[in-house]
Amino acid sequence: MERTIAAISTANGVGGMGVIRISGESARAVTDQIFKSVSDKKISEMKGYTATFGKVYDGDELIDEAVALVFAAPHSYTGEDVVEISCHGGLYITKRVLRAVLKNGAVSAEPGEFTKRAFLNGKLGLTEAEAVMDIISARGEQSAKAAMSCMEGTLRKRIDAVRDRLVNIAAHLSAWADYPEDEIPEVDTDNLTESLGNCRRELENLLKGYDAGKVIRQGVDTVIAGRPNVGKSTIMNLLSGCERSIVTNVPGTTRDIIEETVMLGEIPLNLSDTAGIRSTDDPVEKIGVQRAKDRVLKAGLVLAVFDSSKPLSDDDKELIELLEKAPALAIINKTDLEQQLDTEYIRSKIRHVVFISAISGNGAEELEREVADIVGTSNLDASQGILATERQRSAAESAYRSVKEAMETLRLGITLDAVTVVIEDAINSLLDLTGERTTETVVDQVFHQFCVGK
Repeated sequence: MERTIAAISTANGVGGMGVIRISGESARAVTDQIFKSVSDKKISEMKGYTATFGKVYDGDELIDEAVALVFAAPHSYTGEDVVEISCHGGLYITKRVLRAVLKNGAVSAEPGEFTKRAFLNGKLGLTEAEAVMDIISARGEQSAKAAMSCMEGTLRKRIDAVRDRLVNIAAHLSAWADYPEDEIPEVDTDNLTESLGNCRRELENLLKGYDAGKVIRQGVDTVIAGRPNVGKSTIMNLLSGCERSIVTNVPGTTRDIIEETVMLGEIPLNLSDTAGIRSTDDPVEKIGVQRAKDRVLKAGLVLAVFDSSKPLSDDDKELIELLEKAPALAIINKTDLEQQLDTEYIRSKIRHVVFISAISGNGAEELEREVADIVGTSNLDASQGILATERQRSAAESAYRSVKEAMETLRLGITLDAVTVVIEDAINSLLDLTGERTTETVVDQVFHQFCVGK
């Protein structure tokens, strides 16, 4: 008999309600040991999807009033008998209830074990299971929509469509090769090339969406850079919605890197306000300037700020040269003042340029659109099902390479047996992606990243 597991499924903190989840063959029996309903009805006698009010005891000691909700196998999240005890929230009470559950026959759940059981019992595919944690950790509407779409099977359907096409191709090739005397249509290489091309394009589209999807889930490491007093800290404060950086008219006020995570529309920016980049003899400021340059070179996005009211300086030009190969947006700030800046020079060096006044907030919407264009989220449709993890991306990349190899093998006129072998490699990669063919090690790695109560 598989062990019955239990864990606190709500956040570890003070709240109006806490939930202890119990799953396994003995879930009802364990609950009956600690829970007494006001109607004297036992949990083991209740139907699925029913609840009862009562009290939780540790032996003879009353712990709390609670509601017990029963889910009967196989119609539960894990596919097993599940009981959820909803008690008053708070660190002490929820832990006391859990302790009573564990004393009466359950064992502590491992990270992700509830969802792992759902996967092993056929309630969820691996891509749907991985979407569970993305829903929990979603930072905005787009990331939540992408995760929900995956959990509902949208990504799985896209993968299955490609896999089914490849299976049909492989089956036709094998049948034609193995039963030459039967009336099996001869392989048309033009049609075969077209079918493989369609599979390749769909896999390519999936891979293109991965980086943009990663941005809306995890954010992009963003550096605000520029010479002193161009308005970097004001922009930092504008984006974060509070006075996070010190703003003065004295150049060089920001000596070190100030960090904040903000939402720019649906894009999480892991934002760093750096020291002004300029030539200086101040040894402390010099360290800050070097750190700023290092951050610029490593950043996923650089917001390069320029003062519209001042002519282009040597320090500005040094920053522009530094950005030659970086994903950058030039922010022309202080547009409320008379323009002195050579903006055409900046446009000739940096593709994306936006004009704003950080003091008034004018231009903030255009800033959001330009950032979305740079990081690739402007055309992202999160509801279409996008690759969500490095494991998924790696499997899709492997399938893509195999399909390309099959097309090249066909073009070179190598035997169709060789084409079939490579197509089967692509099919196996897609089976790995969806979890239909995977190892216990991979499964353990996937669910080890989950929180305990899920």
